[in-house]
Amino acid sequence: MKKTLQEFKAFALRGNVIDMAVGIIIGGAFGKIVSSLVSDVLMPVLGLLVGGIHFNNLKFVIKPAVIESGKTVSPEVAINYGNFIQVTFDFLIIALSIFILVKLISKLSFKKAEEEKASPPPPPADIVLLTEIRDLLREKNGDSAKNGDKP
Repeated sequence: MKKTLQEFKAFALRGNVIDMAVGIIIGGAFGKIVSSLVSDVLMPVLGLLVGGIHFNNLKFVIKPAVIESGKTVSPEVAINYGNFIQVTFDFLIIALSIFILVKLISKLSFKKAEEEKASPPPPPADIVLLTEIRDLLREKNGDSAKNGDKP
């Protein structure tokens, strides 16, 4: 049991698992923001443009509710296609937002990779020192004109 607990602890504390958990939490919060944007901002405007329709109220009633003496005996059975339209808008906006975010991150990482390729890292200190020693020896012996780049 103790070994299993240690293995789980090692698994749970790895960077990838924690990063994934943070991503899921942020993704859930982002989904709520987009859902609110769609239902509270975009859909009322779209409904107004198409004649004052509230998409949440759109439905096809298969069987109406049975009400006797002010009490509901059997509830209404309906296909809520308006809610489906709203959820579809949620999905499309979330998908578009994620696409733009991934494209932006990809573009930034591509620029960073290009910058790294464009400027090679400086040579290590020992290589610089050896190059200086080689150049000094060439100057001392006067061999640079005779032998070219050969030591």
